[in-house]
Amino acid sequence: MKIALIGYGKMGKEIEQIAISRGHTVVLKIDVDNQADLTVSNLSKADVAIEFTTPATAVSNYLTCFDAGVPVVSGTTGWLDQKPMIEKECLSKNGCFFYTSNFSLGMNIFFELNKILARMMKPYSQYDVSMTEIHHTQKLDAPSGTAITLAEGIISENGSKKSWTIESPKSSEELHIEPVRKDPYPGLHTIKYDSEVDYLEITHNAYSRKGLALGAVLAAEFCLGKKGIFSMSDLLKL
Repeated sequence: MKIALIGYGKMGKEIEQIAISRGHTVVLKIDVDNQADLTVSNLSKADVAIEFTTPATAVSNYLTCFDAGVPVVSGTTGWLDQKPMIEKECLSKNGCFFYTSNFSLGMNIFFELNKILARMMKPYSQYDVSMTEIHHTQKLDAPSGTAITLAEGIISENGSKKSWTIESPKSSEELHIEPVRKDPYPGLHTIKYDSEVDYLEITHNAYSRKGLALGAVLAAEFCLGKKGIFSMSDLLKL
């Protein structure tokens, strides 16, 4: 498989190592110094693009990939207000778009565990749920896309919360997310249910970026020959 890497920072380099170890070839590398090289012509050399950049550039990158007819796998967060438009554009171009807020296999199992626990806790209103997420200081968005996915799972399954906030909650219906930025954390997410007599919590802690990189490469392999909108639920059959 020939891969175009859009974003060649720490994550991009980790993906490159995993991809090569699995017998793939990186035919295009796009970084801040050569963004002009992200063209339909250059992308046509690749079977799939893997995109990890910034919220400011991600949407434009996706559209270029759709124009080139190249499946795009992305883990960039912070742009989801434009997701309906991107999905519409992808389908109109008969393209393939694979997006997730977190490519870690363990985290995607954690997403499901979070929803199961939220359903289990629904009858017990004495427990108030909150979340803490810790990332490295280079993480641009707060809360993380992963934290938002977890929050959406709690809101949809528990019923006690209607929205999330990183500020002090104004009502009991707001789920508080505390975003912490300190190095060298790749990503730690904790869901806590607290009452007057006890608390319980679940945590996912990423030791490194390797799990994310492997998931991204597996997603790229999954996208070969496919058209449509996909996520880790499709890849893992959750």
